[in-house]
Amino acid sequence: MPFTPIHMGPALLVKPILAGHISLMVFGWTQIVIDLQPLYVLLTGEGQLHGITHTYLGAIIIAMFSAVSGKYLSEFAFKITKKIHHSAVSIIRWRVAFTSAFIGSISHVFLDSIMHYDMAPFYPFSTYNGLLGVTSLKSLHLFCLYSGLLGACLYGLIKWYKIKQHDPAC
Repeated sequence: MPFTPIHMGPALLVKPILAGHISLMVFGWTQIVIDLQPLYVLLTGEGQLHGITHTYLGAIIIAMFSAVSGKYLSEFAFKITKKIHHSAVSIIRWRVAFTSAFIGSISHVFLDSIMHYDMAPFYPFSTYNGLLGVTSLKSLHLFCLYSGLLGACLYGLIKWYKIKQHDPAC
């Protein structure tokens, strides 16, 4: 699923469940970072499409980088939008940044392992990909889509409920 927002579907479902313990911005940034290698291969024709970045070992390294860089990039984006929308600046806690990045990178490798024949998620320990074809591509995409829709609805309902709780006019 390179360069598609479909990886965000499960994250949208996890967001309301984990409340303030996951950042969608850091999660999304991790999706971009993990797919930089396939982008390079697609542009240059050099290397393996789903190489080291699409292994669990690579995902751990990417998560550490993405947590640190994503925390600062997200906070910078919050500062910019604060000036535009006159809203409060959000600070992402380190635990949230690392949780988001690790969930993002590990889930990316997991989901891509189901659909990409050229993946070896446990490399360098094994080249076997036991998840390949465990479900159809259509089912996988529908899972990601429906989990995103369900998560967005849950998130909206929770936000609406919290507003109703604090608004005496309602």
